[in-house]
Amino acid sequence: MLNSVRLLGARTLESVQALGRAHVFLAQTLIGMGSAVRRFSLVMQQLHASGVKTLSIILVSGLFVGMVLALQGYNTLVQFGAEESLGVVVALTLVRELGPVVTGLLFAGRAGSALTAEIGLMKSTEQLSGLEMMAIDPFQRIFAPRLLAGFLSLPMLAAMFSAVGVLGGHLVGVELLGVDVGAYWSQMQSAVSFSSDVLTGLIKAVVFGLVVTWIAIFEGADCVPTPEGVASATTRTVVKSSLAVLGLDFLLTAVMFSV
Repeated sequence: MLNSVRLLGARTLESVQALGRAHVFLAQTLIGMGSAVRRFSLVMQQLHASGVKTLSIILVSGLFVGMVLALQGYNTLVQFGAEESLGVVVALTLVRELGPVVTGLLFAGRAGSALTAEIGLMKSTEQLSGLEMMAIDPFQRIFAPRLLAGFLSLPMLAAMFSAVGVLGGHLVGVELLGVDVGAYWSQMQSAVSFSSDVLTGLIKAVVFGLVVTWIAIFEGADCVPTPEGVASATTRTVVKSSLAVLGLDFLLTAVMFSV
């Protein structure tokens, strides 16, 4: 019993210390953000690595999610004679929830793990220490451009996910199931509001982009500089980022739709 209490206390202290290091790391990275903005070519390189290389899985996933939503939604709405509202169901589900959430999870699995592995490899091969020896701040040169790129890329990816999902819903609902094309688009346009629906999804995507990228680069910089340490940090990134996305989605939804 005593050993269990000691183990619980040690794990709690380790978690609190890691949380403190993560917030100090975030503060130092934000301080170095000014240099990243001035040298925007570094950010563009990371936008390509984190955003463009993640685009294929985002588009394919968005297409199939939209198609499944249309198929499931039609089977439910047709029971009430409301199949013409299919476009509203697909669009609101994607724009409010599935767009930012699924994009955040896919971004964590693809770009987040790659960031952690890259930075962990830099640490294990002492590249970060080499930069410091040459009086180059890793926060300005390495961490800040990656954080800014993740912050910018995830909202754009989420918007593309939702747009492709709506087209996928059109393919199934209109072309396959025979929903009237005018009703599909007109009801969607009249029901979906930019301020209360689209903006809500974009705010979520911005928050997810910041948090997922923060977790990814911190885990890489804080990992044990061994192959096993880098592998463990990559796993922690995916797990923590996924849980953070789901938890923040609930909190943001509760706040924004209760106002």
